[in-house]
Amino acid sequence: MGAVYRKTFTKPLPAGAEVFTRNGERFARWKNAKGKTRTAKLTAGKDGLDRIVLEAKTFTAKYRNGSNHVVETATGCRDETAARSVLGDLEQRGVLVKIGVITAAQDAIADHQPAPLTEHFDAYKTHLESVGTTPKYRGETLGRLRRVAADCVFTRLSDLGREAFECWLVQIGRPKQLDDKTVPGASARTRNAYREAVVAFGNWCVESNRLTVNPFAGIAKANQKADPRRQRRSMTEAELLELLDVARRRPLLDAMTVRRGKRKGEAVAKLQPETFKRLELLGRERALIYKMLLLTGLRLNELRSLTVGQLHLDDEMPYVTLDAADEKNRQGSALPIRTDLAGDLKDWVSLKHERFYGAATDASKGQTTGVIPMTAAPTGELPTSTPLFTVPKGLVRILDRDLKLAGIAKRDDRGRTLDVHALRHTFGTLLSKGGVTPRTAQAAMRHSSIDLTMNVYTDPKLLDVHGAMDSLPAMPLDHGHRLIREVAKATGTDDQPASTLAPVLALKSDVSRKSGSHADGSPLRDAPSSESRALDITSIVVRSSDSLISGDSGRQKSGRQDLNLRPSGPKPDALAKLSYAPELLGFSLGAGATGVNAERAGGVSPRIWLLS
Repeated sequence: MGAVYRKTFTKPLPAGAEVFTRNGERFARWKNAKGKTRTAKLTAGKDGLDRIVLEAKTFTAKYRNGSNHVVETATGCRDETAARSVLGDLEQRGVLVKIGVITAAQDAIADHQPAPLTEHFDAYKTHLESVGTTPKYRGETLGRLRRVAADCVFTRLSDLGREAFECWLVQIGRPKQLDDKTVPGASARTRNAYREAVVAFGNWCVESNRLTVNPFAGIAKANQKADPRRQRRSMTEAELLELLDVARRRPLLDAMTVRRGKRKGEAVAKLQPETFKRLELLGRERALIYKMLLLTGLRLNELRSLTVGQLHLDDEMPYVTLDAADEKNRQGSALPIRTDLAGDLKDWVSLKHERFYGAATDASKGQTTGVIPMTAAPTGELPTSTPLFTVPKGLVRILDRDLKLAGIAKRDDRGRTLDVHALRHTFGTLLSKGGVTPRTAQAAMRHSSIDLTMNVYTDPKLLDVHGAMDSLPAMPLDHGHRLIREVAKATGTDDQPASTLAPVLALKSDVSRKSGSHADGSPLRDAPSSESRALDITSIVVRSSDSLISGDSGRQKSGRQDLNLRPSGPKPDALAKLSYAPELLGFSLGAGATGVNAERAGGVSPRIWLLS
């Protein structure tokens, strides 16, 4: 038999409360914020201080459920009679579970229905923390869920519905008229982000026995390709060199530029030596940040997480380790880097070491200058936890200013823009442009899908598709007719149609009198006299079954120049030693070769032949 009761809890003794004793028990009397006098029993807390004992305003039901476990459930009722009615319903559900009318899972689902949706959101947030998601992801996901719940008026789990959510998606995707300006609605990517959030929440509710089915299952994704809002472009090599040069010079140039007066706009201001050196290092750091993003494909937050201890620059093949907690896919990676970039990073770490320990020496004066060291290490080594770069939060705005000074358009004629993430797109394009195979480029980009590498992070406009066409072999239309004319002229049959097989079928004079038999067993005829030795080779009938090799003399040659054009490839024993022979590959294509193989033989990047 179950019971209902009000739970008790304790609170600190209110300031100014009067303590008194009644029937041997201690009580406290005080006035609340509304001026009403309140009285409550006193108890000692864990710290030995007095605390008041209060009762909950609603009743709690205690009963034995269908799994034969004693549970406590809040009824939400202030009236005891109503609370006992709720208790009766709970006990009846327990009986139904015991006799097999409903399952224990269905019973557990019913327990979650009265709770407000905000409580489920809090539990979902705890689940996201337990699986190791980032604070940014949790904040964005919970923000989207709360907005959907507010706009669609979802207050409890029973209110969740697919139809209401789909109508809301359509509504936020429609353009809006503000004053005299039309504002576009939410993009397909934004709508898909909301869809992903609610579908994931619904799946979690099913897994945690809060719902039997996901009410948002089956909602189709919006087509992001049909509704692109931000398309990034890749930078050309000339633009990259100009950007790195401007990034290094601009901090000094901005500080030296006069802002007002007669010399406004001129870079003539004088700077203190310490300021000059600080701004020079700042420009070097910004240029190195851009170069690191361009030659490694790192994302911005991944670059922010790098420390000095993650660099391995003295190895035979330099690389940078990326911790799993800082990588987008949470797997961790070792990123190989170019030797020139490794050299730049070595120089930069040395500069950070000098500034950290105040060991920068003025070579001209022989004096030691620099900052005072924050700490002293016996070994003098830079701490491995030292951030590699100080990446500013406003790097996007800094990049915009660098692009403007470099004369590089932020938006091209196709509406595509440049931002910090566009440097990663440039990295992918440079890989394809350099002839890197798609699978290798996918590994370098750390993508789960090769389609993402080839179609999203590769700019086809910068690929040399025209040059790829030039790598295909020449195929003149009159080549066959010219060959026939040359054969006819060589055989003396210019006045009649010549057979391209004539050079093969002409007999040698040194074997004209030999006896024997053909390969098919037919006897050889006596050789004709010198007066009748000339053969009308165009009148010879050739059967496909006739052998062109005699039984005793090997292959017959005509004695004339062989005009059948064939490649002069390497000998078989030399070919076995070749690992790559582009000339041989080009000759071996034949008439039945596909365009893909032909372009591969010409050394064309796989991404380019995909485009062609």
